[in-house]
Amino acid sequence: MELALLQLRIEAGDVAGNVERALGAIEDAAAAGAELVCLPEIFTVGYFTFDEYEQRAESLAGPTLGSVADAANHHDVAVLAGSIVEDLAASAADGLATPAESGLANASVLFDRSGERQATYRKHHLFGYDSAEADLLVPGESLGVADIGGFTVGMTTCYDLRFPELYRDLAEAGADLILVPSAWPYPRVEHWQLLPRARAIENQLFVATCNGSGVFESEASDASETALCGRSTVYDPWGDVLAETDDAPATVTADIDPGRVETVREEFPAWRDRRR
Repeated sequence: MELALLQLRIEAGDVAGNVERALGAIEDAAAAGAELVCLPEIFTVGYFTFDEYEQRAESLAGPTLGSVADAANHHDVAVLAGSIVEDLAASAADGLATPAESGLANASVLFDRSGERQATYRKHHLFGYDSAEADLLVPGESLGVADIGGFTVGMTTCYDLRFPELYRDLAEAGADLILVPSAWPYPRVEHWQLLPRARAIENQLFVATCNGSGVFESEASDASETALCGRSTVYDPWGDVLAETDDAPATVTADIDPGRVETVREEFPAWRDRRR
């Protein structure tokens, strides 16, 4: 399967422009042969634009994801809509969340090649270190897993990378490819490269990280605190890098084979040797 990670330039608060760029990148990737594409975390309003989260929040049945679903169908490509700020009450009114749920969530939706919703994932681990995310959002509780193009695709988001138990849960649920939409900044760039590689090696599966590109205005003295480090990367089940880029807007592509997971696990049977 041809996988494409869409490392988009994300402008703070420019939802219309950001969505337009995302739709254009989906079209271009599909035309180049991609079968599954991934968008970055909060690709709509921009992760660090916390003061606009409430105003820009949408239902999962809202216009942004509706346009992504239409693009998936029109271009015959599966899409992980990397994440948006979800209005849980609005989603509940549309039958896409439970009536008891309220507040805002960091939500990703995986669409198949006909634009049908196959899985929803709400970010489990909310970042609290110099970030308003943990104050503004509520965490998700369920796994996001769906079969796409011969893979069982698992979904996580950014900070989730620091919590290996989530990745083991996804692997035990059958995932052989985990997509990680993110808004990872520069101060911890080494962690951004180390953690997903570790998650791939310890679970013997593919991990693909899709970061954004751009700098967000901040009162922080160090502007790098809100400069996204890019470096979207595809890691194979042995931890080898199949494709990567720098911090500029780019599309990262890799041809991945689900049979590689079985081959690695047979050659080096760490997965079989697990103990509780």
